[in-house]
Amino acid sequence: MKAIIGGKLVTKDQILYGKAVIFQDRIVDIVDEDCINKSNFEIINAQGNYVSPGFIDIHVHGLGGYDTMDATFEALDNMSKTAAKCGVTAFLPTTMTMPISDIYRALDNVIKNKDMVSGAKVLGIHLEGPFINKKYKGAQNEKYILKPCFDYIQKYIDVVKIITLAPECDEGFKFIDYLSRNYDVVLSMGHTNTDYNTAVESIKTGITHATHTFNAMSSFNHREPGAVGAVFNTDITCEIIADFVHVHPEAMRLLLKIKGTDKVVLITDSMRAGCMDEGVYDLGGQKVYVDKTSAMLEDGTLAGSILTLNNAVYNVKNKLGINIVDAVKMASLNPAKVIKEDSRIGSIEIGKNADIIIFDEDIDIKLTIINGKIIFKA
Repeated sequence: MKAIIGGKLVTKDQILYGKAVIFQDRIVDIVDEDCINKSNFEIINAQGNYVSPGFIDIHVHGLGGYDTMDATFEALDNMSKTAAKCGVTAFLPTTMTMPISDIYRALDNVIKNKDMVSGAKVLGIHLEGPFINKKYKGAQNEKYILKPCFDYIQKYIDVVKIITLAPECDEGFKFIDYLSRNYDVVLSMGHTNTDYNTAVESIKTGITHATHTFNAMSSFNHREPGAVGAVFNTDITCEIIADFVHVHPEAMRLLLKIKGTDKVVLITDSMRAGCMDEGVYDLGGQKVYVDKTSAMLEDGTLAGSILTLNNAVYNVKNKLGINIVDAVKMASLNPAKVIKEDSRIGSIEIGKNADIIIFDEDIDIKLTIINGKIIFKA
């Protein structure tokens, strides 16, 4: 039995001081430090740092030189280990719009190897494309875009947690309606040129989430509010890439003012250059040029990010002035709720998995614990 003491405990609604978090593979108890006999536990002293639920990245293509589309155990495992160093205890490897056979290989790889990784847990897949709009393809390859059709994904529906699609490409919303009525999968509006009315109707039909809000979607205009207007004016949850390259800080501040911190999810949308040096990398068969702040195709199109989730939390806390409880919530409990995993992960509560991280004021990760085991120590 282990116990973490000496930290500032980040709960879902406040910071607690002087508490001991007692755990095995799950959190057993949270008590006053003075109430425990330290000789009965393996003690982890947080040394005044924050003790937080592990972060959950529901949109990440690659990390540490590897990509979901590599479709190998080596890639998945190395992404998992690199993610853990950034405070991520669970994630959704995310696909690209590529030949459907390549997508299937990536899905098969996740099914085969998701329970064998040695770092952050793999919770399933985020299928980003191929059901998107060419106009807002972003860094996706338009040659491989397909019309939404359940037949393409039926075999894999149990491992797919999120599907990003352009609702205007789903004729009569048949795909959205069928999936929302029959399967527990999150349908997310993204890479879309939808008008406002179409977006709202798709939300009424089954869209519940928005992919990297503001990016690769029809923008807000006072005469045509577009996809962004539908995000603003409905109750759906929404992702944001908080590197302040993809989205201006004040645009994110506006989003938070409208949606509130309960509806916004911090993601990385990281490609394989995340946690790597500057250089030229591959994303979906396309060359990507990476510097210290961004990843771009040759034509200047943003191609994912090199953001880490701990840096996203740092940005919203230290640059936007969001309190640490809300900043952490947007990277832990909120994504857990989106994919309906919040009964077991996403917050430090008795009975939940012992997915715990320790970090300092700069959100530099000192320790990552997954299912009660120390996976990373700085």
